Amino acid sequence: MAFGQQSGPPASIRQVRELLALLNDAGHTDFRDARGPMGFTQRQAAGKFTRDEAAAFVARLQGDELHGTPLTVVRSAKLSAREQLPRHLPVEQLASELRRRGWTVTEPLASSSSALGPDANFGD
Repeated sequence: MAFGQQSGPPASIRQVRELLALLNDAGHTDFRDARGPMGFTQRQAAGKFTRDEAAAFVARLQGDELHGTPLTVVRSAKLSAREQLPRHLPVEQLASELRRRGWTVTEPLASSSSALGPDANFGD
């Protein structure tokens, strides 16, 4: 298979439209805008998906919708790679790194290790 080629039959127009509608509902303007947050390749950012890829992304977006956990819209143009990095780290890894650097890290009272929220206590 050549670089950038699809590894299966192309997605139907209906699948691509449904995926774009779900991305719009999640706050993205188009496939390129959603490339970073959704993990699209260059080919996918151009709107070219296989049937399986489109079905998987649609299921992912609908699953987040059903579970009440909307996808976080991160505008990569506004955040540098350095600013985006901590958002993708597992909470335990982030806490370990902060402790290694001498910080005091405690979990928020309302949450049990699901995320370091704005109430996280970072001492001197």
